[in-house]
Amino acid sequence: MNLSNSNKGPYNYLIVGAGILGLTIARTLLARSSSFKIAILEKEAKVASHASGRNSGVLHAGFYYTADSLKARFCVEGNQALHQFCEQEGLSIHRGGKLVVAQSESEVPILEELKRRGDVNGSTVELVSEEEAKEIDPMVRTVQKALYSPNTSTVDPKEVCSRLREQLLKSGVQIITDCRVVSLGMNSVSTSQGEYEYHYLVNAAGLYADQLAKTMGLSQKYSILPFKGLYLKCPEQYNALKTSVYPVPSPDNPFLGVHFTKVVSGVSKIGPTAVPALWRENYQGLENFRLEEVWPILGSVLKLGLNNNFNFRKLAIEEVRKYSRSYLLNCAKKLLRIPLEGEFKVLPTGIRAQLLDEESQTLVQDFVLEHNTRSTHILNAVSPAFTCSFPFAEYVVDKVFENQNKS
Repeated sequence: MNLSNSNKGPYNYLIVGAGILGLTIARTLLARSSSFKIAILEKEAKVASHASGRNSGVLHAGFYYTADSLKARFCVEGNQALHQFCEQEGLSIHRGGKLVVAQSESEVPILEELKRRGDVNGSTVELVSEEEAKEIDPMVRTVQKALYSPNTSTVDPKEVCSRLREQLLKSGVQIITDCRVVSLGMNSVSTSQGEYEYHYLVNAAGLYADQLAKTMGLSQKYSILPFKGLYLKCPEQYNALKTSVYPVPSPDNPFLGVHFTKVVSGVSKIGPTAVPALWRENYQGLENFRLEEVWPILGSVLKLGLNNNFNFRKLAIEEVRKYSRSYLLNCAKKLLRIPLEGEFKVLPTGIRAQLLDEESQTLVQDFVLEHNTRSTHILNAVSPAFTCSFPFAEYVVDKVFENQNKS
């Protein structure tokens, strides 16, 4: 969408990035005042072209996260809000629930801790026996106990974002696609389509949020470290799975492990991997290759390996092994009572924009915002950001208004 110079501002709010957060933030701003003049700048031809459109579509139920985290604060409410949105809009949704299964007796205490977290966070979760788990989904294998989450569902993330786009356009928000940001100023943005003026800017640029923030003197100790997530589509016989099936997560691992996801079409898929990508949009082959991104990413990975915080070396070796299809399937088959047989097809890859704290050499697990007098920057919006998006957008807008009132 191209705009004439007369339509290039000044905007009350200019948002960079048309993923789920850019869209829901615009929606929230409009709900506060329909008179706001708002535009979203998106470098791709369509909304949700990256993480928001490539994620698994799982609506998480909020039992993984400690109560002091923003993730815990928003996940249960976000799950409910997206269920309601999809139902009201007639969008696809699969209410299959989730079983988190133990592969040994030693994992049962972790299930109990997840149950405790879920109770504290207001998530509906239940510890069930092996027999009860088998009744919920006869194909699933567990040892002693499993954790059942009836409110875990899956949606079509592109369909959700497309509907949000339609609503925003009808409400007068300008969504300007094929518009790459070149630089940020304190009252204007230079782009591939010219200058756009603003009173306040929100940076929701995902994989490039840290780089944009750095141009305004922020994100000084942070950088994005991209992780590539690969899924395999299961053969038709595994569509009989009723639930999504997850392993017990490792306390040392920021990722949830290889699991089965039951998507809205009824298909089951296996994944994901979590291997550091060599550049930020390293989806396939040399697509979107940027040499200037390779060296900083490799440097960060080497530092993490040398420091070995949160057992990074073990994590990296384990994830690299998952590039072997046989090894990935071997991880997945432990979750089921039946063998894995047939042709498993590779699905489109996603990239997780994971924030790295360069001072502590740790992967940041919670959402992170930074501000200056005329802008707010979402530096970390990793999973379950899609699930959390509606209440998280309310939180971001609250912080925007607070920041404006200070200046």
